[in-house]
Amino acid sequence: MHVRSYRPGDEDLLRAMTVEAFAGTSIDENIERRFGLIHGHDWRWRKARQFDADLAANPAGLFVAVEVVDGREQLVGYVSTRVDPEAGIGHIPHLVVAAGHRGRGIGKRLIAHALDYFRRQGLTHAQIETLEQNPIGPRLFPACGFVEVARKIYYARALDH
Repeated sequence: MHVRSYRPGDEDLLRAMTVEAFAGTSIDENIERRFGLIHGHDWRWRKARQFDADLAANPAGLFVAVEVVDGREQLVGYVSTRVDPEAGIGHIPHLVVAAGHRGRGIGKRLIAHALDYFRRQGLTHAQIETLEQNPIGPRLFPACGFVEVARKIYYARALDH
């Protein structure tokens, strides 16, 4: 397995991986569970758009984990990043490892790649977040050197009255 920069043409598979990976751990899915479809779109549509926003914000900071199988690349995960040089902080909005490839250290390698990228950008700190209901993030992120600094509570409501 190796990590490479995003290439045009990767996006359809990465979008699909994002939706699959965040099933059960997405704020948008929680909102849909409570309120139903919103504006004719489901949580998967919204989550896919978050990938698109990451790509638009920093395509040079989107890195893809690849395995070569029978001479062909197989995308098995990715990490997206955003940089704030003035603040000195790099953000990791999405870390995704495809089903069937989890538990093999791919997430750790992607995080390490993102952290190296942040260092090359002259940043001094990195930030990542997860929901408490995510079974992976609360274990993985501390194992990668992150420390918990805060907890956030999300609220939503309908605007019908």
